[in-house]
Amino acid sequence: MVQTAQRGKSRIFELFLIKPSHYDDEGYVIQWLRSSIPANTLATLNGLALDCAERRVLGEDVEIRITVQDETNTRIRPDAIIRQIRASGGRGLVGLVGVQTNQFPRAVDLARPLVAAGIPVCIGGFHVSGCLAMLPDVPPELRDAMDLGITLFAGEAEGRFEELLQAADRRELKPLYNYMNDLPGLEGVPTPYLPVEVVTRTAGMRTSFDAGRGCPFSCSFCTIINVQGRKSRARNADDVERLVRANLAQGVHNFFITDDNLARNQNWEAIFDRLIHMREVEGERIYVVAQVDMAVHKIRGFIEKAARAGVNRVFLGLESINPETLKHTQKGQNRITEYRAMLQAWHRVGTLTFAGYILGFPGDTPASIEREIRIIQRELPIDLLEFFILTPLPGSADHKKLYLAGVPMEADLNRYDVVHVTTAHGTMSDDELLAIYRKAWDLYYSPEHIERVLRRSQAWGYDVDNMKAKMFGFQAPATIEGVHPLEGGIFRRKYRRDRRPGMRRENPVVFYARYAAEIVSKIARYGALYWRYRRILEHVRRTPATEVDVAMQPVQDGDLDALELFTTTAGARAAADKQRRRKTALATAEA
Repeated sequence: MVQTAQRGKSRIFELFLIKPSHYDDEGYVIQWLRSSIPANTLATLNGLALDCAERRVLGEDVEIRITVQDETNTRIRPDAIIRQIRASGGRGLVGLVGVQTNQFPRAVDLARPLVAAGIPVCIGGFHVSGCLAMLPDVPPELRDAMDLGITLFAGEAEGRFEELLQAADRRELKPLYNYMNDLPGLEGVPTPYLPVEVVTRTAGMRTSFDAGRGCPFSCSFCTIINVQGRKSRARNADDVERLVRANLAQGVHNFFITDDNLARNQNWEAIFDRLIHMREVEGERIYVVAQVDMAVHKIRGFIEKAARAGVNRVFLGLESINPETLKHTQKGQNRITEYRAMLQAWHRVGTLTFAGYILGFPGDTPASIEREIRIIQRELPIDLLEFFILTPLPGSADHKKLYLAGVPMEADLNRYDVVHVTTAHGTMSDDELLAIYRKAWDLYYSPEHIERVLRRSQAWGYDVDNMKAKMFGFQAPATIEGVHPLEGGIFRRKYRRDRRPGMRRENPVVFYARYAAEIVSKIARYGALYWRYRRILEHVRRTPATEVDVAMQPVQDGDLDALELFTTTAGARAAADKQRRRKTALATAEA
């Protein structure tokens, strides 16, 4: 998608903003006809770029022509980029944005021919920022990138993007821009925006924006707190309303608010009030996916206003039901004694819940993981559960600890995608951890539990067809495509020439024959899985429930003694005892 701000005759500066993908195990770029998750950093940088173009920051005679591409749904051709920049006069910049650790090798591979052709290239995102925020030295892959002539950008671009463009136009880019110690405010700055032509390349016609950045908690596996800070920096309600209206005007009604924890955004209520007015008074269709913490039900009015503001799906960082594990990872805000009340509160307002669960904590074993999944299925009203292998991502406290201790970690950054094992576990072998990760998807999305979740949907009035589709959409990418659902999409694309450098380019006959066979096989497997879901849904519609669903029952004091959630492990029993003492103390104080 090319965007320009024209004002008479001018020379052209070509700005490419590209969100790279990464490679699969065979070395092919993971790419789809339609990808599942919109790229928020791409929207953020595009909003800043449009502002710079409108203000003519390179001079009144310079037209900034902006091309926005997400490699998860668009093939990136460096040779075509080189031709376009040269045809426009040779001035430009290629920004590889929002680059996560697993995407860094691909970003460098895209940059290499561009730099060789004299095209300025800048890489930013969580890998660069996380490494520079947490490590005592610049790691080798960053030094190697700068040695190639690639510019690295650490931190956030608000208030700095203009300077970057001007330096690129003068061909005076520095090797490194490091703003990690100077995080900008967000009020009044240009807001995230993607043109509809880019949004339509995502499944569900969904765009994204961050209403704020930063999280006050201190989870050891998290990179957010060390890259975006532990203090909330928020857009104001005017900013959010403006960006939402801009998207509504181009027919986009679905939004993913990418705040790592929207519940701790200091402006959440004002933002919700604006969305509520637009929905309830103006009649606008607005649907929102948001991320919040497991203690959100304690914030007065948050859940109720979220639902009225259009939040119909909420992601929760469950991570574990073992209190000892939560303590080890410094996730003390998660209290298992409050999970059921919080989840039921979301269901009462009609919001679907999906949660993340991390496998590979120090105390985990295949048997304990299977046991915990069974407890979750029976006792917690979670709709969708997604699994992650515990990964020491650069920028996290976990990674820093292992790095400083000299503990061996996976050398190939492409594998830091939460579906590969990247460091040794204390009791499980790499193969055992990988096996239980893959098995976890089939355990949770078993026919029996699919039926259970669909019956819950019936009970609380959620569209069972929609729930069926959501569950299918989570299980299929993991079990058929071998990728995490957040990296999934509609119809996998592969290009023979887009293979990772160092891996042999396949013969065309061999490649296309194997690709065709793979497509046919996957269609058959998708079909079989779909019919399984359809048969289960038909059974649910025809027959009444035959057992009491414990997870749907109101929370009672006796739960602490009756549920496995509170009785299976020593940590769970200690958490239950603590909750009993808390209730006793409260009752005494009230008396």
